[in-house]
Amino acid sequence: MRIRVKICGITRLEDAMVAVNHGADAIGFILWPQSKRYIPPEEAGQIVKYLPPFVQAVGVFVDPDKSWVEVASAAAGLDLLQFHSDESPDFCDQFHLPYIKAVRVRTGLDLLQYALRYEGSRGLLLDTYAEGNPGGTGHVFDWRLIPSELSLPWILSGGLHPDNVVDAIKQTHPLALDVSSGVEITKGIKDADKISAFMQGVRSCENV
Repeated sequence: MRIRVKICGITRLEDAMVAVNHGADAIGFILWPQSKRYIPPEEAGQIVKYLPPFVQAVGVFVDPDKSWVEVASAAAGLDLLQFHSDESPDFCDQFHLPYIKAVRVRTGLDLLQYALRYEGSRGLLLDTYAEGNPGGTGHVFDWRLIPSELSLPWILSGGLHPDNVVDAIKQTHPLALDVSSGVEITKGIKDADKISAFMQGVRSCENV
């Protein structure tokens, strides 16, 4: 089965094109102004114009105002919303676009109940918990905390990079992967060789 991949934290057209040319299914834009990977929606929109058919543009939001989601998603030309903090199901469900809900995995969190709470989402993005940090930590969480069965599709994130992606796939059997810091030179600037190596690792697991 083909594993879907989102390359997140894109700030430059050249990085988006490298990701697409290596087979990425989605390009992620951080639309949270406090992030070092932030890109203004209008600049994201200029990149989205060059994305080929069937490659999704995903906007990442962190506790946004309703108006910011509406303005930013229109300006960027988004296909999918990603909410990455404490947004309620009612908040996430009110927009005209589908969404995925990120959850920072830690001991004691009931992912089965979390999935039921956000049943209106297209899936859960499982990321690493770090106090005061909504994401992009570059650290792996304990994959053993993922239940064998969730009521929603899920995406593995958190600390993935070319050297561990094969192990991650073999241990967790994800539907999709999300990577940002693991294929970067610095925050917001991607490394073409790392993207290539990451995608090669993913595709090698599909052929087993």
